[in-house]
Amino acid sequence: MTIVTSNLKTPFALSSSKPVLSACKAVEGGRSFLLAPRKNGASTSSARTGLGWAKMVFAVAALALSPPAVAQMTDGQSPQPAIEAGNYPYQLFLPRGYSADKAKRWPLLIFLHGSGERGDDVAKVKVHGPPKIADRDPDFPFVTVSPLLGADQDWDIERLDRLVDYAAKKYRIDPARIYLTGLSRGGHASWRWAIAEPTRFAAVAPVAGRGDPGGACRIMDLPVWAFHGDRDDVVLPEGSFAMARAIRACGGRKARLTIYPDLGHNAWDPAYDDPALYAWLLEHRLPAKDKK
Repeated sequence: MTIVTSNLKTPFALSSSKPVLSACKAVEGGRSFLLAPRKNGASTSSARTGLGWAKMVFAVAALALSPPAVAQMTDGQSPQPAIEAGNYPYQLFLPRGYSADKAKRWPLLIFLHGSGERGDDVAKVKVHGPPKIADRDPDFPFVTVSPLLGADQDWDIERLDRLVDYAAKKYRIDPARIYLTGLSRGGHASWRWAIAEPTRFAAVAPVAGRGDPGGACRIMDLPVWAFHGDRDDVVLPEGSFAMARAIRACGGRKARLTIYPDLGHNAWDPAYDDPALYAWLLEHRLPAKDKK
């Protein structure tokens, strides 16, 4: 067990002209255009002018009928739609250099937020944790997927599994370096998901969450680093203590617990601002699968 103080510094550096439409009016989205009418008395005798207007009409019509361009994948963080009906929309972060190096495979970090961010605004996912860090540091070293939980919902492991499978195939991910973390409600889900699938992740970091000590023996060989404030009266720190004790009772020696003195529920700010967490995650890899 590691006891640390909460006054840790952030490890990462924080990181108009308008077009004039005199001849046509564009409807937002680029899908519809209206030509402005000529004023009374304007000359129409020039065949060249008429031909010019005709070309504009045809060009605008072609633009309106053309299919929308496919968005190119770019480095940085961006909101993404749910991969299927009933799944979760998510924030996707691609580290700087992802697009340039087509051969490199990156570690994948899954972040599960807490109750306060639930709803239909995927931007709220970025108020805490890894997506907050990634938003201010383009060199954050993980492809990061941060799903959004709907209002009054709880995390569904089957949906999350499908999202991780999708991300691991769509993006250039190192399958041996897939990590999980979450805070509060997301911390509960991190424990639950790890117990349900103990070989799914290379390492797991639940923050201010509680797990089921009855399933602790299933993760005795999984690297786990839990974080909690000792004055947390929302999710009592006993939730993390109980898991650490249960894992050790099973013979597990890869579990760590950091307790922040004089800190309430918000253990996530010091936990996620500590570069040691990310270095620790990257130390771990899933074992190579035997080829048959």
